[in-house]
Amino acid sequence: MKKFTYFTSEFVSPGHPDKVSDQISDAILDACLKDDPNSRVACEVFCTTGQVIVGGEITTSTYIDVQDIVRNKIREIGYRTGMGFDADCGVLNSIHSQSPDIAMGVDIGGAGDQGIMFGGAVRETEELMPLALVLSREILVRLTKMMRDGEIKWARPDQKSQVTLAYDENGKVDHVDSIVVSVQHDENVSNVEIKETVIEKVVKPVLEKYNLSSENIKYYINPTGRFVIGGPHGDTGLTGRKIIVDTYGGYFRHGGGAFSGKDPSKVDRSAAYAARWVAKNIVAAGLADKCELQLSYAIGVAHPVSIKVETFGTSTVSEDVISEAVAKVFDLSPRGIEKSLELRENKFKYQDLAAFGHIGRTDIDIPWERLNKVEELKKIVSNK
Repeated sequence: MKKFTYFTSEFVSPGHPDKVSDQISDAILDACLKDDPNSRVACEVFCTTGQVIVGGEITTSTYIDVQDIVRNKIREIGYRTGMGFDADCGVLNSIHSQSPDIAMGVDIGGAGDQGIMFGGAVRETEELMPLALVLSREILVRLTKMMRDGEIKWARPDQKSQVTLAYDENGKVDHVDSIVVSVQHDENVSNVEIKETVIEKVVKPVLEKYNLSSENIKYYINPTGRFVIGGPHGDTGLTGRKIIVDTYGGYFRHGGGAFSGKDPSKVDRSAAYAARWVAKNIVAAGLADKCELQLSYAIGVAHPVSIKVETFGTSTVSEDVISEAVAKVFDLSPRGIEKSLELRENKFKYQDLAAFGHIGRTDIDIPWERLNKVEELKKIVSNK
């Protein structure tokens, strides 16, 4: 009899209350960077029934209409009158400028804070991401699109998914064990219709896309039986509370720093993107099948305090050799990262990342997903 180990990842929709807060924070960041690429932003949002509070530190030369940004984002997400939270909610603006004590270290090219950041890549999907996270995300991408397109008329914005995979004794994915989907819904739809629609029209097409069987899966669709009250009306939302959803679904470690609402001088964000960039290129170069990179920084210091490569026994060369190659190929100073990853050039919207994840995206051209350092890594390693 086969023995399996199990691993689970979850994902949440753009209408989840914490994600509402993330998207508003990043929409404000986008507005600042659009006219002033050197803006310093640390924007936090709290949302609840009929109320959004925007706070934090912003130093910028441009004007941003916080009220307009908040209301437009809520409309875009899909909250409407009668849900207890909509674009006509109260908006309280409590923003002030960045502390000069922090600015002093950033102005000279140093990190905006101390901290540890992780990035990873694994050969489970074409985008070199953990499969459980990808499946959880794809389910909600499809469900949200069908809701917005009117194909599923009873669905409301607040949605969650969870996928459990069974791994064999060799650490390979054997099958999908269980899937959980909770979707906020209108009053007048039956549980039977919800379950049938979600399994047949949402989940199964996602499994087919990844050539996975939909047989013998344990399904838990709206397991409480009712989910009418949701979003910020059902639970408060706060920027930065979905850091595992934003990254690898728990498959790799996390340093604890959130992304949304922070300009690229904050290494919580920029260095985590860079760590993904490095790890993905290492795996794509064939140096390992699984890689996790840790970076650490000190406030006001221009280069990482430490760089650690972990390949979980899958590397084709020693981890020391890979670490040396990383140090030669990648500029991991805060300013080097900003330049290499085009973090202030307005080529993508941070608010889009806040909606469906910052890592492993294939629908947006984001620089840290590019495999543009593969050949350099191979060359340096081959010369060792």
